[in-house]
Amino acid sequence: MKAITQYEYGGPETLNFEEVPDPVVADDEVLIEVRAASLNIADWHMMTGTPYLVRLMGAGLRRPKNPKVGKDVSGVVAAVGSAVTRFEPGDEIFGEIDGSFAEYAIAKERHLAHKPSNATFEEAAAVPLAGFTALQGLRDHGQARAGDKVLINGASGAVGTWAVQIAKSLGTGVTAVCSTRNVDAAREMGADRVIDYTTQDFTQLDTGFDVILDIVGNRPLAKCRRLLVDGGRYVMVGGPKGKWLGPVRRMLAAQFLFLGRSQKFAWFVANVNLDDLEVLRGLLERGEIAAVMDRRYMLREVPDAFRYLGEGHARGKLVVVI
Repeated sequence: MKAITQYEYGGPETLNFEEVPDPVVADDEVLIEVRAASLNIADWHMMTGTPYLVRLMGAGLRRPKNPKVGKDVSGVVAAVGSAVTRFEPGDEIFGEIDGSFAEYAIAKERHLAHKPSNATFEEAAAVPLAGFTALQGLRDHGQARAGDKVLINGASGAVGTWAVQIAKSLGTGVTAVCSTRNVDAAREMGADRVIDYTTQDFTQLDTGFDVILDIVGNRPLAKCRRLLVDGGRYVMVGGPKGKWLGPVRRMLAAQFLFLGRSQKFAWFVANVNLDDLEVLRGLLERGEIAAVMDRRYMLREVPDAFRYLGEGHARGKLVVVI
């Protein structure tokens, strides 16, 4: 089968489009005929091996431990192991796996759910990791509730487009921060107020927010904290780039800044789990959220997709059609 592989850290030029052996399904695994996949900024970090902390966390010190590339997936079940009970061949599924940039892929049963009935394969593939991040950042770490005021910094990217819609589904009032070209799109997603960061600094607002979901991490922490009401929550998803620690420096600074304050700080890595995948599936099927897709690529064009991702201007998700 054809797949994208990587045997050394670096830029898109280190990605290979090659023939690899067909995967063999184990007892607790599902073999997927991949129909679509999508890119995340986490894939960029895994490709480049930066910040170097990624390597220390198990990706591989000198080279990628796992040559498979891609996480988000949707497709059709081709075969199941003897211990699998939730799926059978022909089922349409989506989820989070290792090696979704391939014609076929293997996944643990617990990492998959049935594809939303009203979503295409491309739309379903755009959901998992960015959807998990937006949902858990707002609901769990931000504790966003109906009536809260929420600010989303980075509202037009992969996580941000899901976050605006999920925040609205939770009944919150949403202020979205994005660039000029994405203002109208943010309003269409349901944002109550949109700040164009090219003409206005959102930290100068006089509105008190219950939750700030910061996907970009490009404004001074002290100014962000001053935007929060007493008991407000600042949830950090992204931060400054760097070869060594990356956003960890901002995370450590935030922990110190919020120490002893009524406002709370949270930083997290999305937890991939079946329960939340089913929550996202339900939101999609009820029409409360919908995928925002920027560009589509064929499997052999994955390096081009990564080049565009690295420019930092993608609106919503980049999808790979297989």
